[in-house]
Amino acid sequence: MAESDFFPQGRTLNLRQVAEMANVALPDGTDGEFLLRGVAPLESAGHGDLAYMDNPAYVGALAATKAAVCLVTPRYASKVPDGTVALVTPQAYRIFAQVLAILFPSAMRPESSFAATGISPGSFVHPSARLEHGVRVDPGAVIGPHAEIGSGTLIGAHSVIGPNVKIGRDCAVSANVTVTHAYLGNRVILHPGVRIGQDGFGFAMGPQGHLKVPQIGRVIIQDDVEIGANTTVDRGASRDTVIGEGTKIDNLVQIAHNVVIGRHCVIVAQVGIAGSTTIEDYVAIGGQVAVKGHVRIGMGAQIAATSGVNGDVPAGARWGGIPARPMREWFREITALKKLASGGDSAKDDDASS
Repeated sequence: MAESDFFPQGRTLNLRQVAEMANVALPDGTDGEFLLRGVAPLESAGHGDLAYMDNPAYVGALAATKAAVCLVTPRYASKVPDGTVALVTPQAYRIFAQVLAILFPSAMRPESSFAATGISPGSFVHPSARLEHGVRVDPGAVIGPHAEIGSGTLIGAHSVIGPNVKIGRDCAVSANVTVTHAYLGNRVILHPGVRIGQDGFGFAMGPQGHLKVPQIGRVIIQDDVEIGANTTVDRGASRDTVIGEGTKIDNLVQIAHNVVIGRHCVIVAQVGIAGSTTIEDYVAIGGQVAVKGHVRIGMGAQIAATSGVNGDVPAGARWGGIPARPMREWFREITALKKLASGGDSAKDDDASS
């Protein structure tokens, strides 16, 4: 990989250290003290670079790679060329991620745009706010009355932390984020443009017009949650909106009022989750899924991208389609429709020829 001013290498690693991380033995005759120069994709890696392989789409690139070492899953180990040291592990991508975190620690979370080490000039911190030692505040940030922020947390440029908000330790609130009516745990990451705690969409509709329903709940975000750029999380109406520990949310996701999301869920970009839905632990939701309000998605369920969920999903289920239903049922319907369409075309051709 080319040198980058954005992510300087934090330290070095040798092959022996990488093998220990992967819990594998180095091949005979390998120099365990060989220092890695960096990391790179298979197709551009050169002498001194580490690459990884766990996807059949890149078999050709693996066979031609010039990488010094490759973390590779057992399925593709035989494709590693002779000039590359193969470290065979079923968790090639995970070990690669661990290597990246050691080599480039500054890429793990948003950093100060101003290289701030304390409260920067041009920021606005209310006298009643309580900031522990080690909080960094970039220029233009606003921290409201009685807010509390834990040590090691960054508040990015032009972000707004509302009154009485509590943010834990070692969090990263990036630039142009707003956090109101919310409590955040430790090690929470909010990427640029995230909006937390604004009104939920609640109106009492009628012939006289749509009467706004005051939203008086909160947002509770537990430890180790990461939320992508321009995602919105509405505060609860009369209950709390909750995001469980370890959950990872992509960019441009809408989470409505009273939604409860469990622990260690993965929610991909452009998902919309309507109000009062409950998503249990370890659920994975693909991109552009729409989830109707007041439904429950059971623990460990998986929803295919672009699906529409309009009813409860059992625990451990794999659903897809519009409306979403069990994956096998969805595939059977698609196959049947293809056969019908093909037969219809043949019939039209026969009519035309006669």
